Amino acid sequence: MSIEAALREAGAKPAGKRPWFLDEDVETVLAITLSVSQELTVARQRIDTLERLLESKGILTRAEVENYTPDKQAADERALWVQEYISRVLRVLQQRGEASATNTDVASEDLGDELAR
Repeated sequence: MSIEAALREAGAKPAGKRPWFLDEDVETVLAITLSVSQELTVARQRIDTLERLLESKGILTRAEVENYTPDKQAADERALWVQEYISRVLRVLQQRGEASATNTDVASEDLGDELAR
C-alpha cells in the first residue's frame, strides 16, 4: 500500500455531514483525545500480550524488548505507521476542513428535522 493510499484510508469518513452535539471546538478536542486514548489502549494491550507470550515461551525477555534498536526497514515501517496514526487522530480536523470547503453534505439532524416537517 502506498503512503498516499494509507493516509487517504486513515482519513476516510462516513457519508453525510458530521453532527455536533456540543460546542464544535470542544467536541473536536474531545474527539482527538478519545481517538488517542483508544489507540493507546489497543496498542498497550497488544504489547502486553506479545511480551507475555514471548517471555512465557522463552523466546525473548522483556529486557531484550526494551533494548531493541530497529534497522532501516523497521524504522521506515514505523515512520509510515506514525503518519497513518496521526492521520487517524487528527481525522476530525481534516473532515472539518473538507466540510467547510464543500458544504454539500447534509447533517443527520437536519435530515431528521426536514422529515419531521
